[in-house]
Amino acid sequence: MESAVRRLIPSSFTPVPSYRPEHAVGFEAVTSFAPGLDAIGIAVGTDGPVDPDLGLDRGALERAGFEGKAGQTLLVPTEAASLLYAVGSGDSGELTADVLRDIAATFARAAASSAAIGLRLPTTGAVPPERVGQVVAEGALLGRYRYSELKSAPAVTELTRVEVLVDEAPSSAVADGLPAGAITARGAAIARDLANTPPGHLTATDFGELALELAADFGLDVEVFDRQQLVELGCGGLLGVNAGSAEEPRMIRLRYAPSGESTGHLALVGKGIMYDSGGISLKPSDPMHLLMKMDMGGAAAIFGALSSLQDLGCTTTVTAFLMCTDNMPSGSAYKLGDVLTARGGTTVEVKNTDAEGRLVLMDGLVLATEEQPDAVVDIATLTGGALMALGPARAALFATDQGLADAIVAASRSTDEKVWQLPLETAYRKLLDSDIADIANVGGPYAGATTAALFLREFVGETPWAHLDIAGTMHADSDDAWRAKGATGYGARLLAELALRFRR
Repeated sequence: MESAVRRLIPSSFTPVPSYRPEHAVGFEAVTSFAPGLDAIGIAVGTDGPVDPDLGLDRGALERAGFEGKAGQTLLVPTEAASLLYAVGSGDSGELTADVLRDIAATFARAAASSAAIGLRLPTTGAVPPERVGQVVAEGALLGRYRYSELKSAPAVTELTRVEVLVDEAPSSAVADGLPAGAITARGAAIARDLANTPPGHLTATDFGELALELAADFGLDVEVFDRQQLVELGCGGLLGVNAGSAEEPRMIRLRYAPSGESTGHLALVGKGIMYDSGGISLKPSDPMHLLMKMDMGGAAAIFGALSSLQDLGCTTTVTAFLMCTDNMPSGSAYKLGDVLTARGGTTVEVKNTDAEGRLVLMDGLVLATEEQPDAVVDIATLTGGALMALGPARAALFATDQGLADAIVAASRSTDEKVWQLPLETAYRKLLDSDIADIANVGGPYAGATTAALFLREFVGETPWAHLDIAGTMHADSDDAWRAKGATGYGARLLAELALRFRR
């Protein structure tokens, strides 16, 4: 029965406000800026000449506190109708695609009150022109992102037009990369939207309905499994975690198939804990508890990635399983000491109900391997251990296949979604031993990210597999280049890039 609170949510509400095809931002590579731009940004490094169009020399800029360092901006006084910004690009010898993305993001955020903006890049180093177009489009959209769907009077100026002027490259070549950047940024924004949406506004059922609603737009086949169907599939992990929730669980199966010959089959599995209270092993009431609406960040990243594949012309077949439920305490909740039976028959002793992500993933991993893909990758906001080890800048990567791990590292370098590979230390497997079941869901007091990965490995057989623990990277406390405060959408662009590069 729908709660009274949910009945008050307006029918116009959407959990993906960033997806509005009718309001797509117009991107154009130009040789000169058109009249009517609200703001113009000109990149200035810590060395080299200063563009004379700024009207200030380096000495004047430095007296104003602007040194050209990456992340700096300066609003330059001018009589022109357009606002004029100097945007720091750092050392000219270190100009990379990542730096260009950050320049665009920094400028777009600084010009937050401007709808139509233009960015001039006097130099782009050795970055190919098409790549310049892609990363500038990504940066502008990701830097400008704000989640304001639930504000009564959001003070947000919608970005409508972005012009890019590159002095050292033909505009046609830069233009070729702009659409791809807009597509991948859209996927990341969708992932951000989903993770930022309050849990009362986005249940597992809602997520399933959204996937069905948008399937045709993104060229996806979607099947949503309800509780009874999950019982028939034997998904004891997902059902066990869901036992304490008033909301039904859902497993969302997505499939993208290329229009031509497939160059490989990649399976993805995402943790979709729509809200994680910890269950009977209740989390402390601290700021981290507030972020637990983002515990479905892995599922959100996969959905964002798959939303991009058709428009990017991906030739890889991708099958995804999003394992969605709340983890709540109640009289019906699963308990410490319970034994759950996974799809495939493995029994698991529950020693901590707050180690629920691996329990929902285990069913998805078994189902993914049954598809006989060339590789399986799961992504999850899984452990505090990953955050403690690597902080918020990098996700933890574990893998049974080094070729797959290398492909993920290469994709992460392309998208600036950093990873660090950690060892699957088999000596720690014994920490997961159980006296009464095949395996326990937690190990000892140390190496938590590793023991979680070792647990997941039990469910993939011989299929090449990799695990991304994004507990640290799911959220940003403040704006930082392309990362906007709140959910980062980490993994959406990385997984899309992996699919584009993947070969059997």
